[in-house]
Amino acid sequence: MTTATPTPRPTAPLPPVAVEALSRLERAFAPPAVVVAVTRYEVASERTAELSHLMDVRDLTRSEFDALFDAQTVMAGARATLAEAGQLHLIEVQS
Repeated sequence: MTTATPTPRPTAPLPPVAVEALSRLERAFAPPAVVVAVTRYEVASERTAELSHLMDVRDLTRSEFDALFDAQTVMAGARATLAEAGQLHLIEVQS
């Protein structure tokens, strides 16, 4: 009786498409508070990036500065919610 030699198959790192698919599945089964926190974090993160880009080329207006502060406050609140739920991996960059 012979045994088959397993073919090596890399399991890490996952291809980006697989990471995104797993992330979508994880969010689909996450509690609503976690889904809301991830969404709020992602939207506020995009707004922060937009305003940071403006800050690189010129001074922000008072309303832009307030919007940047508000977006960063939303990100901090969403991060705290996700930390409490043990779900920080949903927003943090994987290495």
